[in-house]
Amino acid sequence: MKIKQGVLAFLVLALAVLACQTPIAATQPPTPVVEVVPTISSSETNIIVNSSAQQESLVALYDNVSAGTVAILTDLGSGSGFVYDGEGHIITNFHVIEDAKVVEVRFTSGFMAYGTVIGTDTDSDLAVVKVDAPAEELHPLPVGDSDSLSVGQTVIAIGNPFGLDTTMTVGIISALGRTLDSAHASPDGNPFTAGDIIQTDAAINPGNSGGPLFNINGEVIGINRAIRTTNFTEDGQPVNSGIGFAISINMVKRVTPSLIETGKYDYPFLGISSMDSLSLEMVEALGLKSYTGAYVTSLVPGGPAEKAGIIAGDKATSIPSLFAGGDLIIAIDGQETRTFDEMLAYLITHKSPGDTVVLTVLRGEEKVDVSITLDKRP
Repeated sequence: MKIKQGVLAFLVLALAVLACQTPIAATQPPTPVVEVVPTISSSETNIIVNSSAQQESLVALYDNVSAGTVAILTDLGSGSGFVYDGEGHIITNFHVIEDAKVVEVRFTSGFMAYGTVIGTDTDSDLAVVKVDAPAEELHPLPVGDSDSLSVGQTVIAIGNPFGLDTTMTVGIISALGRTLDSAHASPDGNPFTAGDIIQTDAAINPGNSGGPLFNINGEVIGINRAIRTTNFTEDGQPVNSGIGFAISINMVKRVTPSLIETGKYDYPFLGISSMDSLSLEMVEALGLKSYTGAYVTSLVPGGPAEKAGIIAGDKATSIPSLFAGGDLIIAIDGQETRTFDEMLAYLITHKSPGDTVVLTVLRGEEKVDVSITLDKRP
């Protein structure tokens, strides 16, 4: 998150934290001392050994990758980033450098250089900054595969929270396939959706935005972007509540080469709107034969989905503003789709404008395959 007064890219969620202190027992009269040799079970020994090994691996990880992380300071605030390649390309968030007239990149060695923004993507909130730096200052970080991630895996964030350079925090992957609103608005004024977002409880605070999220092997698997919180500092800055979000590295790997080459990236476009989730009451009101899937609530006139024959709901139900008769998308290119978020994650990480996808829909009790040629987001 960028430290920027008045502009906060964070969501709000109520959270209360209580702290307690254990009282110290009163002093007792002296008693005879008997030396007892504790017995440690094999399982307890494994816990001690594993804990020590994990600690050593985290120390080694920090030593190996911290030189590839950077702090980014602008005339409007600060954030984080990391070295993408040996050519001096730095990856960060779009909102970190948005509207900035001056961008300064600070390396962990103390070396500093002015950066030039050469590409931005408001949909995924990514930006590429180019710096002229000696080869010995550029330590590109290895990138992983976010498709191979699992909930519960250990992750590590390194960044510049509150201006504290090269700060490391540890957590786990809390969820996968989340979505956030993008800074790119559709023609009707509603924001497009950024998908394939990683949720983590690793501590992320203002200034962490744009910094890398690592797996335990020291590979970048995400770019820290935002937090959800209602906790704030005295000067109004939001603070970590255990719910953070990062852009998946597979999304970064698709977008970055285009940002370097052309300065922009075009996303595939279906022209479909869907509800985030359906309650049991909604499923019953719509008369659906499945509890999972992406229900089509509306279509962009003249968009790819409408041209291909996808149907949106248009029949009144017992629930106001909920219309029955629409297609329920249950698969894309043969892959099961339980939610709209899952479909969107597949679309943006595997497809490009001009590609064709096959949506499998339930239309009443009939299963129908619909082929759609994708356009680009307007």
